Amino acid sequence: MINETVLRAEGFKALTERFGIFESERFIAIIKREPFNYTEWREDLYKDTPLDVFLNDADNFRKTVTR
Repeated sequence: MINETVLRAEGFKALTERFGIFESERFIAIIKREPFNYTEWREDLYKDTPLDVFLNDADNFRKTVTR
């Protein structure tokens, strides 16, 4: 497990690579200002994803981070 400083830095890097600095800042502002139930969000996040697709994506991701 990585420490919070590294997690924060890598998370923001991922956001900015995907969305750019402005949209990343907007995303963070939205998360901070709106009531947000992480547990409910996670329960619904992959509910429509077939298990084989989910597992394949997870395996592909694992291969990219364990080179």
